[in-house]
Amino acid sequence: MSNALPLSGLRVLDFTQALAGPFCTMILGDLGADVIKVETAGKGDDTRGWGPPFVEGTGSYFFSANRNKRSIIIDLKSAEGHAAAIDLAASSDIVVENWRPGTAAKLRIGPSDLRDRFPKLIYCSISGFGATGPNRLGYDQVIQGMSGWMSLTGEPAGTPMKVGLPIADLSSGLFAALTICAVAREREKTGVGKFVDIAMLDSMASLLSYQACSYFVTGAQPKRQGNMHGTIVPYGSIETEDGLINMTVGNDSQWQKLCSGINAEELGKDERFLTNPDRVKNRDVLYPLLQQHTRKWKSAQLIDALDKAGVPAGPVWNIPQLFESEDVRSRSLRLDAPHRRYGQVSTVGQPWRINGDAAEMRKLPPEHGEHTAEILGEVGRSK
Repeated sequence: MSNALPLSGLRVLDFTQALAGPFCTMILGDLGADVIKVETAGKGDDTRGWGPPFVEGTGSYFFSANRNKRSIIIDLKSAEGHAAAIDLAASSDIVVENWRPGTAAKLRIGPSDLRDRFPKLIYCSISGFGATGPNRLGYDQVIQGMSGWMSLTGEPAGTPMKVGLPIADLSSGLFAALTICAVAREREKTGVGKFVDIAMLDSMASLLSYQACSYFVTGAQPKRQGNMHGTIVPYGSIETEDGLINMTVGNDSQWQKLCSGINAEELGKDERFLTNPDRVKNRDVLYPLLQQHTRKWKSAQLIDALDKAGVPAGPVWNIPQLFESEDVRSRSLRLDAPHRRYGQVSTVGQPWRINGDAAEMRKLPPEHGEHTAEILGEVGRSK
């Protein structure tokens, strides 16, 4: 990256493990912050052991959220380890932890412990239910179930399904990083940090978006729609001669373009389908008729025809197809780098481009405690 990164000069003391916290701190590291990842002796971050697949004994899961960080081993329960943590906090701008509420206070490194001593600190806590919620452990699967997301995911006649990724972890980490950046901007004016409290359940609830508003208006649980949309038709996956594509008709003009583009003008003239409310009402009649036309097309040909007609459409890819596509290759979304122990390390990049520059893997995911001596030396300690 040719330009100075936005968070260059900021230090993050990272007490997190698993995914929500590490994803947050990786974002901060990708934006230029110096992230010090504190790990326990022995196994370190739990995700080092989550697999398969493993690379030289380390789970690839760990690689996914831990680039652009340095690792230090500290026994936070010992007097010496606690003193080292305090020295690191004194030289840091941001502290992030994702323990169960109350754990940081027991270790005497909670928000009041550190912010009373270092008022400039921005202290972020990520937990399942927040600092004022139930004092329970919150893992992604549990939060997905409680958040209503599983009730919305899956086929209409099927059972509730979780999303294919730990979206509660990832979304709370993303919201934490966003809020930390906003508070850091405010601190430039005030010189004083703040306590940021992020709950995984809150993060998932906030992403319910129009589904929550539908409930607020009607008082009714929104129905599962599978790969279709509850309030826009046709919008979703549709069959072709050789598979599936995704087709999204967002307005009545696009509906007419679709009908013309696939030689289905009779559907465009049918009074049952003229407006979106009409199409939603008559979705069970429309989709079989529409698929009589789309099944005559091969997927690639239909996508090309819809693109020319001005109707958004695209293939249904798997992960190898995604990363082999020119769309992704041209945007530098796969970051590869050689590692002395792991061989080549590959991680997925970030969606932003800053003055045309993509995020880089400036530091490889660290080995357990790789930078302990280096970091302790920076605060004048030998151990």
